Amino acid sequence: MSAHARPPASAPTAKPVTVSAIRAAKGGTPLVCLTAYTTPVAEALDEASDLLLVGDSLGMVVYGLPSTIPVTLDMMIAHGAAVVRGARHALVVVDLPFGAYQESPAQAFRNAARILAETGCGAVKLEGGAVMAETIAFLTQRGVPVLAHIGLQPQSVNALGGYAARGKLAAEAETILADARAVTDAGAFAVVVEGVVAPLAARITETIRVPTIGIGASAECDGQILVTDDMMGVTFGHVPKFVRKYADVGATMKAAAETYAADVRARRFPAEEHLYGLPKPKIAAG
Repeated sequence: MSAHARPPASAPTAKPVTVSAIRAAKGGTPLVCLTAYTTPVAEALDEASDLLLVGDSLGMVVYGLPSTIPVTLDMMIAHGAAVVRGARHALVVVDLPFGAYQESPAQAFRNAARILAETGCGAVKLEGGAVMAETIAFLTQRGVPVLAHIGLQPQSVNALGGYAARGKLAAEAETILADARAVTDAGAFAVVVEGVVAPLAARITETIRVPTIGIGASAECDGQILVTDDMMGVTFGHVPKFVRKYADVGATMKAAAETYAADVRARRFPAEEHLYGLPKPKIAAG
């Protein structure tokens, strides 16, 4: 094995989570969901998670893009395959990126089929409410499990005019509730509810028969998801109000880099134990 080859992932500690298991979690123990974009992160999060989302948020988190809009299908497939290689327990779901499914149900199926075939993931996610119900039904009837996404939809940020919370006005709340019903009736196995006021998220959770996964929504949702980099404190700059930082990995990385730099500049690294030397000569007997 080369110095940079990865060993096989460790054996699973529990049986893999399936789409059916996620659907059956409605009203039970809340689902634990996080984002992942690489194999090592997937390995670290897998045991604690029910669902790992390869979100198009990777455009901003990994590539430094201003939004999710420029993310391509090939980017999603590359990162989706990496996460699947690191996950043995959690269900891996991969986002359909902007422009990969809105044109028609047939386009959505072609691209979802590519994602499933080329990554080995268990399901795809797409944004949109009632307007995407036909597409969700087309996919699910053809064997593609779909995680729906309603409320604040980052791929529609240009049309929505920003990232403000949704559902504050009664008319908008009723539209979002109708979206939740539509995607459920179309066959989605669960629904991400993002950036909506807490009472509306709780009402949606009470109304639909599949699990809701909240992000910036309500503790009453059937599960929660956060962007892992936000939760781990790796994100530099603005962090949404709904994020709780469970670690400060970014500060740890900075401190480690500073210590390494000081050691290199002072020639303390590499030390003797890090070097390859010539073999010691054998001493002849007698």
